[in-house]
Amino acid sequence: MNILFILIPLGVMLLGFAVAAFIWAVSNGQYDDLDSPAWRILLDDDRRPPEQGNKPSDLPPADPDNPSRKDGEPEQ
Repeated sequence: MNILFILIPLGVMLLGFAVAAFIWAVSNGQYDDLDSPAWRILLDDDRRPPEQGNKPSDLPPADPDNPSRKDGEPEQ
């Protein structure tokens, strides 16, 4: 019976810690985007998207077998 005097305050402290961690996670945006991280691992796109103002010649080659060909250039 004396164990209840230890377990009840310990349970209340753990509950308070869990609520504080949840509030911290929500306020820091941990639940803002739930879909993108799951899809990001499936995408095999190591290239960065082109920034505005870049020339097409700055882009990496589209065909790894023909590195002289860039994205957007017609095949010869």
